[in-house]
Amino acid sequence: MATQVVEVKVIETQAGERVDKLLAAELGLSRSAVQRLVKGGLVVVNAAPVKPSHRLQVDDLVVVRLPPPPSLEIRPESIPLRILYEDDSLIVVDKPAGMVTHPAYGHASGTLVNALLAHYPPLAQFDDPERAGIVHRLDKDTSGVIVTAKTEAIRRALQAQFKARQVQKTYLALVEGHPDPAQGVIRAAIGRDPNDRKRMAVLRGGRKAITAYRVLEFFDRHSLVQVEPQTGRTHQIRVHMAFIRHPVVGDRVYGYRRQRLPLRRHFLHARHIRFRHPVTDQSLEFWAELPSELADLVSRLRAQTPSIGPERWLEN
Repeated sequence: MATQVVEVKVIETQAGERVDKLLAAELGLSRSAVQRLVKGGLVVVNAAPVKPSHRLQVDDLVVVRLPPPPSLEIRPESIPLRILYEDDSLIVVDKPAGMVTHPAYGHASGTLVNALLAHYPPLAQFDDPERAGIVHRLDKDTSGVIVTAKTEAIRRALQAQFKARQVQKTYLALVEGHPDPAQGVIRAAIGRDPNDRKRMAVLRGGRKAITAYRVLEFFDRHSLVQVEPQTGRTHQIRVHMAFIRHPVVGDRVYGYRRQRLPLRRHFLHARHIRFRHPVTDQSLEFWAELPSELADLVSRLRAQTPSIGPERWLEN
């Protein structure tokens, strides 16, 4: 895994902060971990080395070189997996919330890749072993269907389907409020938030992003929504739903910091995927049941306030 270079431009609200404190927040690392990076010469401010206590000024450019995890070897780990389908070409898994898809700095173990390597060791032979044939990704707290190729040829064929928008992906999301209209398409370019590198944002000049949505049920203050992303940008659904002022419940990055419902993850689930088998050309479809914590929340909302379909809602 190659060294990752991260750049942070200091904004007005960050002026006066210690460099170790700012980077701990930006990178999601502990202060001690950041201090080791600084003392190891892996952090510079305006191209000059600094101490962890260095105070930052507006427009300072902080550059961090994040080394790969201590061991370049990604080890198999016997982590239980819910396999939805498997043949000689691919594996389809129902990923739980809380599991990181690929190893990264700070997440060198416990990932879906670690689990897949234990389930099918030949995945370690991929040229890009930290991906282990995984064709797409889901955020850590997003559950649901994810597809892995068993060979490089199958991976390329599946990626070509994604690029050509021939793969249909359907998500379920519980969002704040009641989207109006109840069915629509969000077209808003997405790019890295210039003020916070851990976030994405709707930006002029960002990459094209399209999301179709349809309300399935209205509750008192929330809506259960079916979402179909037409493109595959990072955090796309979460960014787009927040953009139309109906953020995903439980999303403390793009939604409310003080959540109204008791949920420790965001309510976003990859419910369904459809694609063509790269070898047989057969149309394949897979569904992942809504996890119990999400299904229970919907049941509680239905019990508190009887749900109503969008068509009937608009009639009232």
